[in-house]
Amino acid sequence: MKVASCGLHVLPSTYNTQHTTILKAKDMTPLENEITELKKEMINMWILVQSQLNKAKEAMVKFDKDLAREVLIKEKRVNSFELKIDRDCENIFALHCPVAIDLRFLLAALKINTNLERIGDIAAGIAKYVVDSSVNFDVAAMESTSMVRMYDEAVNILTDTRTAFEKEDTMLARSIFKRDDVLDIINDNAPATVAEVIKADSGSLPEALYILSVIRKLERVGDHAKNMAEEIIFYVEAKILKHLESSQRPVEGE
Repeated sequence: MKVASCGLHVLPSTYNTQHTTILKAKDMTPLENEITELKKEMINMWILVQSQLNKAKEAMVKFDKDLAREVLIKEKRVNSFELKIDRDCENIFALHCPVAIDLRFLLAALKINTNLERIGDIAAGIAKYVVDSSVNFDVAAMESTSMVRMYDEAVNILTDTRTAFEKEDTMLARSIFKRDDVLDIINDNAPATVAEVIKADSGSLPEALYILSVIRKLERVGDHAKNMAEEIIFYVEAKILKHLESSQRPVEGE
């Protein structure tokens, strides 16, 4: 791990919340303390957003309107996290004038925060479909369109992106780019697979359109995860990968 001029990476546990208990507050600078607390807040937000996405899926599969309403209510907590993290970043900028990896971390934190909030919006949007729908979503239709498989992969990608963030694992972050291709393929095939569902049962049109909309939303979850993976690589390695296609992104070790 690289040593920054501010000394933040002298001990790898400074950013890693799994080891922060090893360091006593008196051994850390005020800036290190504030960044450590900021990272904890971001991980808590990440866990909440993952929970929202999982509950929205469960609500859809089980047609559980109460669970869907819970997701909509908790969306306010996601928004509160976003506002607090933004304010905390602004305060650290104002009070400490961070440089090197500290500066990169804060810049990345602001962008990751925005992407997490948008994934929270996506979960709420899926939950709203369940609340608004008058008929159960057919499990066979969800399976035949690969929506369930896509949902599972989107959640797994989001989880692994969080792990990459916690552990500063740029190899894991890079793996997100290729895995997002699975979501893109399902999204590209969605019009044809959804059309087959409608052809088999013309009465399923409203439900099929909801499924198509969910697939579109899950594709955006993958895009947001890629954005966050880019930010992790940026703050850890000082490399900017923005706007590169997955096939062009450098593989670890190249």
